[in-house]
Amino acid sequence: MKNRIWLYDTTLRDGAQREGLALSIEDKLKIARKLDNMGIPFIEGGWPGANPKDVQFFWQLQEKPLKQAEIVAFCSTRRPNKLASEDKMLQAILAAGTRWVTIFGKSWDLHVTEGLKTSLDENLAMIRDTIEYLRTRGRRVIYDAEHWFDGYQKNPEYALKTLKTAWEAGAEWLVFCDTNGGMLPHEITRIVGEVFAAFPELTQDSEAPKLGIHTHNDSGTAVANALAAVLEGACMIQGTMNGYGERCGNANLCTLIPNLQLKLGYQCLEEEQLTQLTKTSRLISEIANLAPDEHAPFVGLSAFAHKGGIHVSAVEKNPLTYEHINPESIGNERRIVISDQAGMSNIVSKARNFGIELEPKDATARGLLNQLKELEHDGYQFEAAEASFELLMRSALGQRQQMFELKGFQVTCDILQGVQSISSNALATIKVNVKGEDLLEVAEGNGPVSALDAALRKALGKFYPEIATFHLTDYKVRILDSNSGTSAKTRVLIESSNGEQRWTTVGVSTNIIDASYQAVVEGIEYGLLLIRLPSRANPTLK
Repeated sequence: MKNRIWLYDTTLRDGAQREGLALSIEDKLKIARKLDNMGIPFIEGGWPGANPKDVQFFWQLQEKPLKQAEIVAFCSTRRPNKLASEDKMLQAILAAGTRWVTIFGKSWDLHVTEGLKTSLDENLAMIRDTIEYLRTRGRRVIYDAEHWFDGYQKNPEYALKTLKTAWEAGAEWLVFCDTNGGMLPHEITRIVGEVFAAFPELTQDSEAPKLGIHTHNDSGTAVANALAAVLEGACMIQGTMNGYGERCGNANLCTLIPNLQLKLGYQCLEEEQLTQLTKTSRLISEIANLAPDEHAPFVGLSAFAHKGGIHVSAVEKNPLTYEHINPESIGNERRIVISDQAGMSNIVSKARNFGIELEPKDATARGLLNQLKELEHDGYQFEAAEASFELLMRSALGQRQQMFELKGFQVTCDILQGVQSISSNALATIKVNVKGEDLLEVAEGNGPVSALDAALRKALGKFYPEIATFHLTDYKVRILDSNSGTSAKTRVLIESSNGEQRWTTVGVSTNIIDASYQAVVEGIEYGLLLIRLPSRANPTLK
């Protein structure tokens, strides 16, 4: 199919080599099935035999296969001076039971002589023998030409020999790898073009192998390099979700896919599958236990966020004024950010997202804008705490139901120092009025914020049992005026969740406990608000 791009995801293997990223078997299975549902045709699952985890991963997929994707086993060519049929490493590959196997071999003569400590001819034999053996065992082969571009620049004649050897041995795909990530787009364009010139049979419509591209991001150009290769005729893109990978990462499929499909007219996914991109990106971030890049192109929370009043006013009239694509096409959404730079357009637009219609000339709207700017001057940050801003807006409009009234609280802490660590046990006492009834509750926690949160939940849970589903997911503290020393004003941002939605609230005070308490209280109040207003759209929820 002309203009078809075959997506090859290597998050589970190359992506998992990122520093600080560790995936369990269950994590890998969840990611594989999500990528399968999104329509990714090739998913590289790992290197069977390299570790027990990957062996079990492939076994489990044999018992419960993916719906449409080809799961791919990854391995190197056989060892020097050894038959492929006798190499135990390749036996583990066969035992994985995949139809497709990706084999990587050396393209750079430096790696052959210095890394493998063998001859250039033996390296060609290793490529040929490995692929031919796998073909005789019924496997289809993708050949990753490792360090292709570096090798081609140093010794183009030998690099082309390695490629031709893999082709003649039966590889169906030849993938150019910028393994060190040092290439620039113009170099990719030139070299891929020269390969096509050297082997004119390598076209998308021929029976010869198809060409692919695998780029790393050490020069910050992985996505640009992959696009350059596609424009020269490559029709497989290898990359990872969110650009995960060793060192600086791999080509980011979350950026490549929409650029290829929406900007360049290539077919990567069905339209409905493309709308799952943002959700899939964030889900994989959560599974990997890595904070999502909120400023990532296309899928980041801020990718279609508008803060300046002039921008918001223009986008309200025509989104094309400040948006390069329709955010819904990749499953993202437009967000109007509230801050001290906001204009009346921000207030009106944000109110509409909360299901509230405001007129720009309304005195309440003008008063709310002025109040917002004053509070931001005092240190509040509603840009990052839109749940608190909705409560502020509803309070100004007389729509904020008082679900409980705080009477006061007290916190004491015991600092216990052990041989190797210091721990803090806190006791919080809270007095609150709910529906005319005064309640006094006490709770312990592993710190003052934890104890306050527990005491408040204990008091309110009798009247609002749904609070049991709420929990704190993030806690951030910022000192606003460091020159004031210990008297400095503190801003606390607390993220809460009910298991399905997340929201952030803010508190500001010269007392960090008081600031934390403000944010905790508003977090619980906002969670209760969501239960009472479940139908209205709310872009503050991630």
